[in-house]
Amino acid sequence: MELRGVHVRLPVRGGNPLRRDVVHALTGADLAIARGETVGIVGESGCGKSTLAKVLVGLTRPTEGAVLFEGGDLGALRSRERSARLGASVGMVFQDPATALNRRLPVRAILRDPLDVHRRGTAAERDARVRELMSLVGLPPHLAEALPGQLSGGQRQRVAIARALALEPSLLVADEPTSALDVSVRAQILNLMLDLKDRLGLSMVFVSHDIQTVRRMSDRVVTMYLGRIVEDAPAGVVARGDTRHPYTRALLSATPSLLDPMEPIRLDGPVPSAVHPPSGCPFRTRCRRATHECGAAMPGFTPAEDAGHAYRCLHPVTDPSDLALSPVSQEIP
Repeated sequence: MELRGVHVRLPVRGGNPLRRDVVHALTGADLAIARGETVGIVGESGCGKSTLAKVLVGLTRPTEGAVLFEGGDLGALRSRERSARLGASVGMVFQDPATALNRRLPVRAILRDPLDVHRRGTAAERDARVRELMSLVGLPPHLAEALPGQLSGGQRQRVAIARALALEPSLLVADEPTSALDVSVRAQILNLMLDLKDRLGLSMVFVSHDIQTVRRMSDRVVTMYLGRIVEDAPAGVVARGDTRHPYTRALLSATPSLLDPMEPIRLDGPVPSAVHPPSGCPFRTRCRRATHECGAAMPGFTPAEDAGHAYRCLHPVTDPSDLALSPVSQEIP
């Protein structure tokens, strides 16, 4: 799947009726996901991660730009054709399994629902597929008649993963799939997803706040800030702390680690408004390295030394030991 210059602008309710403001949820997103690749999306709340995930699965239509799947432009398809194509080829695991599952339906009906909607196989074949899916994610057969409220958080998330895999998709989008789970259960779900990726040959988009988890799950790590992609780096680059964008470096420092401890990098100032984003680089209002030059225009992608590594910053961090992110000048943005 590929995004080309995708913008998503959402209307703001209320306010001045003569001038409707919009939220710039996604701005100029360019992203390509190869077959069998896992791309991690990381950033703080409100940076556009979930919006990007919804664009990938067709739940949100881009205001501008193109979404291509296997070479075809999804925007050129009718709504019914687009739903049928994406619904059968792209699966999604939502953040909270307690609200993502219909609490009135038993597990068997939840897993069979995608098969019924897309009319896959006979009734007997659909029932067999339900049993296969439960075995695939490690759910015992006796839970087939259980309601979601009778399951633990980890079991509910396993049901959500099984439902996303029901139609044998080629791409799985996981939006914060472990944030609502306990730490011990979180490790089980992450290991399950890694195992399924290897066994089924899935492409995967993994969305999370935790950059350390993302880098362990992914082949590439994409950093987002205020609706923009600001860095795209191989997981190995992130693992050794050789990222270039100051925001990615700050995210790395904010994650506790016993093996690779870093001094936390403090970001001063509030997060800018997505309704009235700052000019130029959106991170400049909190970046200690920013100058007046950063407010002129959003910088384009600059390739780094490592293949597949690019960033959008006029004053990148080039020294891995530069944890303080000292200012490059005394100019105030």
